[in-house]
Amino acid sequence: MSRPRILIIGAGFAGYRTARTLSRLTRGRAHITLLNPTDYFLYLPLLPQVAAGILEPRRVTVSLSDSLPNVRLVLGEADRIDLDDRTLHYTGPEGDGGTLSYDRLVLAAGSVNKLLPIPGVAEHAHGFRGLPEALYLRDHVTRQVELAASADDPGTCAARCTFVVVGAGYTGTEVAAHGQMFTDAQVRKHPLRQGMRPRWMLLDVASRVLPEMDEKLSATADRVLRQRGVDVRMGTSVKEATHEGVVLTDGEFVATRTLVWCVGVRPDPLVESLGLPMEKGRLLVDPHLRVPGRPELFACGDVAAVPDLQNPGSYTPMTAQHAWRHGKVAAENVAASLGLGGAHKPYRHRDLGFVVDLGGAKGAANPLGVALSGVPAGAVTRGYHLAAMPGNRVRVAADWLLDAVLPRQAVQLGLVRSWSVPLDTSSPEVARVPGGPGQRQEATARSGPGAALAADTDDGGTGGGGPGRARPQNEPAKGQPGSGATQVRPGSGAAERRSESDTPKGRPAADRARTEPARNQPGGEPARNQPGGEPARNQPGGEPARNQPGGEPAKNQPGPAPAPGRPPAGHPAPGPVKRTDAPDDSAKGDS
Repeated sequence: MSRPRILIIGAGFAGYRTARTLSRLTRGRAHITLLNPTDYFLYLPLLPQVAAGILEPRRVTVSLSDSLPNVRLVLGEADRIDLDDRTLHYTGPEGDGGTLSYDRLVLAAGSVNKLLPIPGVAEHAHGFRGLPEALYLRDHVTRQVELAASADDPGTCAARCTFVVVGAGYTGTEVAAHGQMFTDAQVRKHPLRQGMRPRWMLLDVASRVLPEMDEKLSATADRVLRQRGVDVRMGTSVKEATHEGVVLTDGEFVATRTLVWCVGVRPDPLVESLGLPMEKGRLLVDPHLRVPGRPELFACGDVAAVPDLQNPGSYTPMTAQHAWRHGKVAAENVAASLGLGGAHKPYRHRDLGFVVDLGGAKGAANPLGVALSGVPAGAVTRGYHLAAMPGNRVRVAADWLLDAVLPRQAVQLGLVRSWSVPLDTSSPEVARVPGGPGQRQEATARSGPGAALAADTDDGGTGGGGPGRARPQNEPAKGQPGSGATQVRPGSGAAERRSESDTPKGRPAADRARTEPARNQPGGEPARNQPGGEPARNQPGGEPARNQPGGEPAKNQPGPAPAPGRPPAGHPAPGPVKRTDAPDDSAKGDS
């Protein structure tokens, strides 16, 4: 008798827990396959500490292959699910496609940055959902402080030392708290010429910081932030983002080169293609995490609208706490449906409280309903994270100890550039690359108001980020070369041909415009002929001009590569992208 095939999409909190629990329950009696873009599980609550230089990136990752015995790991992203044929089509990290069959499918694809129709945000802001974004932010903040220290103009210095964080939930609060400490430490060692101090702003339309938490804990977090020097503004958000800074909803203009977008998340758009009942972008499931009418289909984590049996009529929020618990229940019910486990169990939970790391030895927490602040809350927060992490506990504790006794290192590694981590991506865990294997194709971004905008002008990359710029390519499309992706027709197993731009899980064809932002845009490299930037390529001391002997060929001369800003011959220009946002918020740091 052949073993049943179980396929899990995503290795976030829900997907990883599902795979680990199924591996233990089935004991080799089932084929378990895990599809994920990366080969690691990311412990998101500690990501702000990576951005602040406290933890090394590998400390917050756990190898999937090493920690999931009897689970086959397939690297790739799901493109299309054929519910009637019980097959899934995916694209690997090098552009090659594949198909996986299943008897049970667990959807745990997670979430992506939530975008709002605010002018300029998609072009000038960066999210904070993946390891590449944290590494980029650490490099970017370090670079801005260093450039500010060498700037002669006080206005430029102030703009580079102003960091705006939008969203006062768990992520935004922790990013601002750790960021202020990180930049203050840099300035203490290398004071700015004008005697300025880095300025961090935390904005939110809510009436208080951490609105998900108890008011007492919210007040504690607010007090710690203000004492540290963070400019906390509630009831205020960004009205428009520009190259020079941001316009706030109260009309004030803030000059800045840094805009961190932490307003929340929305479910991965893969679930929208299934044609099944949804609730605010999330797939409706019963209390057993099974999709009604589809006994072979389960969903958990941020993509699932799970009934909250403790609060009838509502659904569990999109938090790491619930996703982790969803995974265990989903695994038990999948095993039970195959006759490999006990009885089916509904998802029930008990609130254990929340923890928020405010940097240093301070925090805000209410474990089991007991409100804590200051050093006790900081100790409880770190103790919880060590207990909750599925690996690397000793390494994380060692990094914390070293950070307490040694000065923090602040250097630019240059591993992740601005164009590698666009805000309007549905895969924040994967950094964009400047080129891809195989035939280059035209495709549009999967979501976001700025998806159809390029980051370079036609003349090579120092333009100003306005609309109407074309987008050449450097990432392969997810489907076969020269063809569009096949999409499941909602409600049936039949497939119809759709363009890549219409496919929710279609990968944007990266391009020169996507891969290099305008060099005078916030978050990108400084313009090559501007103070603090590289010298112009045809100026003394710079690189040789691209059309001069010893340099690269001119980009507008005949050659194998298309001119920047122009699609290759025979490829149509991308069309506008249709954005579908579902309002939601994510509290990642709860316990």
